[in-house]
Amino acid sequence: MNEKYFCMIHSSYISVIASFLLNTSIISQSLEDRNVFEKFIRSEHFDERTLNLRFDPEVSVHINSPSKNNFESTKKTLLILYALPNGNSIEWTIGKKLEPGNDWHFDIQHIGAQTRFLREHYKDANIIIAYLMTDGKSWPAWRRKTENNHLVIKSLVDSLINLFKPYEVKLVLSGHSGGGSFIFGFLNSAEKIPNNVERITFLDSNYGHEDSIKHGDKIFEWLRESGDHYLSVIAYDDRDVMINGKNIVSPTGSTYYKSKMMKERLEKDFKFTDESDTSFTRYTTLKRRVQFRLKENPNVEIFHTVLVERNGFIQSILSGTEYEGKNYKFWGERSYEEWIVE
Repeated sequence: MNEKYFCMIHSSYISVIASFLLNTSIISQSLEDRNVFEKFIRSEHFDERTLNLRFDPEVSVHINSPSKNNFESTKKTLLILYALPNGNSIEWTIGKKLEPGNDWHFDIQHIGAQTRFLREHYKDANIIIAYLMTDGKSWPAWRRKTENNHLVIKSLVDSLINLFKPYEVKLVLSGHSGGGSFIFGFLNSAEKIPNNVERITFLDSNYGHEDSIKHGDKIFEWLRESGDHYLSVIAYDDRDVMINGKNIVSPTGSTYYKSKMMKERLEKDFKFTDESDTSFTRYTTLKRRVQFRLKENPNVEIFHTVLVERNGFIQSILSGTEYEGKNYKFWGERSYEEWIVE
């Protein structure tokens, strides 16, 4: 078998199911020796292991796993599916130290370094991250042009889980900016959110939330189902932000507005605690398993990516756990500098 798995995922329902069965067969063959990492390539950075996959139509996946010595089969495996923001490449999203002539996008997210921070300090799980990118670098645009996109997304997710079948895999659905569209596509694929989804995080990315198609109801039922389910929503007040004299979002299309919608739906069944300071309003419930952190914006600035850069990804994964706030501060200085690669 080649170093990459080529998984054919089609747009019609029948093709999706047929493709999924084919993918399952291919992945199962690779696990006959129960060595899931046989096809991974050792990275020059931190002895990590990587694998590139290609899914049709027009989706690339880059998987990064801990080194062999740092992967403990007795722990649960946390598979983070990170759907990329609009206009960003996988390389930009992973990040690196800037050198003269480098594109500035390499220095605004650092999901690679923030993941390494998590591996160092979150000892309860093996952390694997899969970066999900469409050829057009936009999940909303990809969904608009892809027939039965929710079924395609479901098949893609099932295939990635199957890749790590020998291990106790728990899923994290995460994404920044337009990456939230991937999460909502997955939510649209079933009547209820699967129990193996441990955490859902929106990093200023919940533009697509709609109560009319029961997103709020599904999230409520999923949170009620288990004390091991977590929701993290981080957003800022972008309603009055303008670029070139035009608002970047409509009054009801902003992440700030959609976050309030999500919170109001959950507030029908859960009692929230409100906290505020000069920077954020925080709404929490279910012993902090559910957290909304909304950045106030009196000076009408753009914080869209800064929310991620200033330890936002770390916060989204650790919120509600005993590790929250330890060795880092959300909205503080970068706590992951030593893990940024050259």
